[in-house]
Amino acid sequence: MLQNCQQWRKTVGGDGIDALYGRLDPYDYPERDEIFKSWSMYFHKASRPVNFQFFGGLNLPELYKHVTPERHWEAIVVNADSLTREVLPAASRAAGKRIHQSIVIVDLKGFGLSQFWQVKSLAQASFQISQDYFPDTMGQLLIINAPSSFTFIWGIIKPWLAKETVEKVDILGSNYREVLLDVIDAENLPEILGGTCTCEGEGGCDLSGAGPWMDERKARKRNGSIEDSGCVEKIEEVAPGTEHNSPVTHPADADLN
Repeated sequence: MLQNCQQWRKTVGGDGIDALYGRLDPYDYPERDEIFKSWSMYFHKASRPVNFQFFGGLNLPELYKHVTPERHWEAIVVNADSLTREVLPAASRAAGKRIHQSIVIVDLKGFGLSQFWQVKSLAQASFQISQDYFPDTMGQLLIINAPSSFTFIWGIIKPWLAKETVEKVDILGSNYREVLLDVIDAENLPEILGGTCTCEGEGGCDLSGAGPWMDERKARKRNGSIEDSGCVEKIEEVAPGTEHNSPVTHPADADLN
């Protein structure tokens, strides 16, 4: 597993993850607004960082009029890498203790079968890189606003996941607010999900990137640091986990019809 992870990191994007991260900053790239209209994914402030993903607006055929599928995939990859490169180290420094996992919240409000078929291959590839190359960095996965069709969708998704991952999943309907507030303080939960955070003046919760990692980026800019994006420290990238047989470099078989 370690050997495959190292090989993936050297080759992903054609020249490796460090080069890819250097040319595509997950917090600042031209196509970010267009991608977020379709599939918003962002880390947000909390003692244990929260990775929010919203699928209700997903429309890949429309998105790919503005962004190439390859560029979209690269954005997904660097977003995943930012967790161990910047987010968790910064959260650990802010907390004064090691923070090695995030909470993932997936909002499926407005999401249906037609959208699932669009994103099926892409979602499978995303799960694979998460499990193979960033194992044990997800502490909990909360799926909220799950539609009636999700029973069928879950039947397809579940076999993709390691047993350890499945055990961390909670599937909720529309009565999720109290569950979220049990794990996230209201001031850190976006208002759209029942919290009080709006990140006013920072572009909104989705585009702000608010959290200790963004505070450190701003501090480096103020100090005139050459290395604006990316943290030199990285928490362990490989931990005990489950590996699938073939590393994914690009989900080229995505069905957009």
